[in-house]
Parts: sequence; C-alpha cells; structure tokens
Amino acid sequence: MRIKQNNILVAIIATILLSGCTSLKVPTKLETYPQLYTERPLSVLLLPPINRSTKVEAKELFYSSLTVPLTQKGYYVMPPLLTMEILREESAYDSEMYLNESMKRAGQLFGADAVLFTIIHSWNKTTIASQINVEIEYILKSTKSDEILFNRIGNITLSISMDSGNTVINILGSMLATALTKEIGVGRTCNIYTLSDIPAGIYNPLHGSDSFNEAMPRKFRKVIEKSY
Repeated sequence: MRIKQNNILVAIIATILLSGCTSLKVPTKLETYPQLYTERPLSVLLLPPINRSTKVEAKELFYSSLTVPLTQKGYYVMPPLLTMEILREESAYDSEMYLNESMKRAGQLFGADAVLFTIIHSWNKTTIASQINVEIEYILKSTKSDEILFNRIGNITLSISMDSGNTVINILGSMLATALTKEIGVGRTCNIYTLSDIPAGIYNPLHGSDSFNEAMPRKFRKVIEKSY
C-alpha cells in the first residue's frame, strides 16, 4: 500500500512539474507576430514620433534614428525627409491623430506596406543621478489589413559612473559625463534592443528562417552600466 501511495505522489509531482514547464514555454516569433509572417511587408513608412514626454525636442531628435535598424532588419524604409515634406503638405504631421485610424490611405499615398508609429513615453536626463532614460513604444500597422504586425515597449536606462578612487571626484565626474552624453545615443540603443525582435524582412538573409526563434517579452527594461 505504501509503495502504491509513493507512486501516486511521484505521478502527481511529475504532472505538476510538466504543467509548470508547459506554462513557462516561450512563444515563437511566428506565434507572436503571425500576421507579419502572413503579409510579409517590404516597405515601411515612418511617421513622426508621438511625444508624450516632457522633453519637447525629443520628437525631432528621435525621428531620424529609426531608419538604420529597420533597414538592417531587411525592410525598405521610405526616406524620412521626403516623408516629412509630404506629411506637411497633407497636414498630417500629428501622428497621434492617426494612431487608431485606418492606414490604407497612407499605403495608397506612399506605396508603403506598413506604417511605424513610435510613442515616446519618457525621455529624461538626470545629471544628479547620472542617468539617462527613455521609454519608447513601437507599433507597426499594416496598410492592407490595418492589423498591428509588431508592438513592443523598450525602457532603456544608461547609468554612468566614474571610478577614480575618490568619492567626490567620482560623483562630480559622473555628473559631468552624464551632462556631456548625447541622449539620442540612448534612443538609438532603444531602437536596437526593441526592434531586434521584429522578424527579418525580405532583404535580410534570415527572412523566413527565424519564425521558430523564441520571441522576446513585449515590454522590457534594461539598465546599461557605463564606467569611466
């Protein structure tokens, strides 16, 4: 009887462990971004960032930094300067007005397969704390189906420190280094980390072969330590 009870206990524990393993399974990119694999967009239109931070100039600082990471992922990106000119002529510079609207008109106007919205939730440089922080959301919408193809939020903090052996010099040096560090560099870093999870486009050698790779969390936070 005791052996039978032990067998039942072992079976129960095994079931719990297997159940836990199943629940911890990380979804693949195909499971996370199915519509993107279905539609296979070639070209992407970058709309001006939606700035919800307290830093007024963040919008202009960040806009031009989006082209390179998307191009490296294998997508053709509509030229930002040309896009801005057309948007101004169409009185469509305020991207927030179109966030929940159909993108089919944008597809017809620019010949783009998808539109990338970016929302700057925070953009701060704190010299006293020797930190630069950005939190940016990326939303890629189809111009054919209006489906959201990709959506991630990246929170990147650059923490700067100095190790001179003197506490006062360390504090002052860290503050000075933070003040001289360009915030746009942190914005570019946020692009790299956040867009690294987007499935490879047609112009990337990995196109179609990354569908069973594990997808990263939709929202993430990363602290980067930089020492002098």
